[in-house]
Amino acid sequence: MSSHIIDSVFLKDLYGTDTMRAVFSDQALLQKWLDVEVALAKAEGELGVIPAAAAAEIVQKGRAELMDTARMKQGIDHTLHPIVPLIREFKSVCAGDAGEYIHYGATTQDIMDTAVVLQMKDAIAIFEQRLTAIEAVLAELALRHRDTIMAGRTHGQHALPITFGYKAAIWLDEFQRHRVRLNECKPRVLVGQFGGAAGTLAAFVPTAGTLAHETPIALKVRHGLMMHLGLATPVITWHVAHDGFAEFASIAAMLAGTCGKIANEVISLQKSEVWELEEPYNHGKVGSSTMPHKRNPMICEAIVALARLVMNAARGGWDGMIQAHERDWTVNHIEWAYVPEVCVMTDGALAQTLRVLRDMHVNVARMARNVHALGGLMMSEAVMFALGTFVGKQTAHDVVYECAMQAVDGEQPFRDILLRDAVVSQHLSPAEIDTLLDPARYTGLAGVMVDLVLAREP
Repeated sequence: MSSHIIDSVFLKDLYGTDTMRAVFSDQALLQKWLDVEVALAKAEGELGVIPAAAAAEIVQKGRAELMDTARMKQGIDHTLHPIVPLIREFKSVCAGDAGEYIHYGATTQDIMDTAVVLQMKDAIAIFEQRLTAIEAVLAELALRHRDTIMAGRTHGQHALPITFGYKAAIWLDEFQRHRVRLNECKPRVLVGQFGGAAGTLAAFVPTAGTLAHETPIALKVRHGLMMHLGLATPVITWHVAHDGFAEFASIAAMLAGTCGKIANEVISLQKSEVWELEEPYNHGKVGSSTMPHKRNPMICEAIVALARLVMNAARGGWDGMIQAHERDWTVNHIEWAYVPEVCVMTDGALAQTLRVLRDMHVNVARMARNVHALGGLMMSEAVMFALGTFVGKQTAHDVVYECAMQAVDGEQPFRDILLRDAVVSQHLSPAEIDTLLDPARYTGLAGVMVDLVLAREP
């Protein structure tokens, strides 16, 4: 029985995907624990720390389907410890005395931290796949609408004309930076854990027999363990240094945040009086249980909600940086909760954003109509700069400001007021004013910037 929205039979597909949920399933987590134990035994067997035959048996039996999960659950309830019951169960399926060498020199946090890192590794791969798809769609949108004029807005008000391609290219540029962040965080985040009880790997020292100029056997084990898992080897144990988790959660929150920003923009531009964009609509999609006419941006509303939920959950990563002494499991309990939530909901936000971008309706005609909604007022800057070449920029600002306020307050055409103004009419002809009031002539470098984003190597 599910009791969380990311697992809800009814709502889970709005809040996540089966692909990411599978990464954080109980069966997958159990296998990650076993993968770490197996990789440890393999490294120790190769170095002669444990018998090669025992290592081979541990490797062969380290499969989740061989474990009695019901018995493990009973053991966890009894011991209040997640890994000891795993070790006992694992030992029971191994032949001979091989089970005695499971978990050799490790501590529980080594296994559990490394398992979470392996899950984050899988999550990053999924995020990168989503980004590849999103970036491709945004690149196509930016190119197709490179010169599609629309009203640019600042503070919720018409500002200057832009192009929709320019807006899409800004979204693309942001996602491209997230891809760089994800890639750059890997050497810091995808680092395994192996330190033993207090992080010093002391269990190996009495039997190591290592000379001062040799690499200690414990460090060789640690390196071999990480090599088998495909993770980076830590320089020092990080039992109480979880900045990597905080960085990962922060980047996930930024991914979700960009999804939320795009969705929020669609919501704003889908308002009835604007109607420049609309999230995917299919006949049968219902906007309201009482108002049959509604076509609400319900996918986008879910994305915004997901972004906020991820941001709240990501705080667990920052909380986890405050730890005590050499071990502090209060943090681990937080991580077991927030890392799956952050990953599943971020993937949900990415998947739903891709859905919106792929089938979003771009109402080009409405964009063109809305550009003229203020009767030329949106072109006040163009008029100001043209007039400024004659009277100075500051003076021109004051003159055009007075004309603009008359147009706003008196609901008179901006063009007519400009033509009547003594200063304006002295320096600008009616034909010049008409040219200055043409939005198509004042999109600046919007198209050039689109080209620059699209030309950049992915």
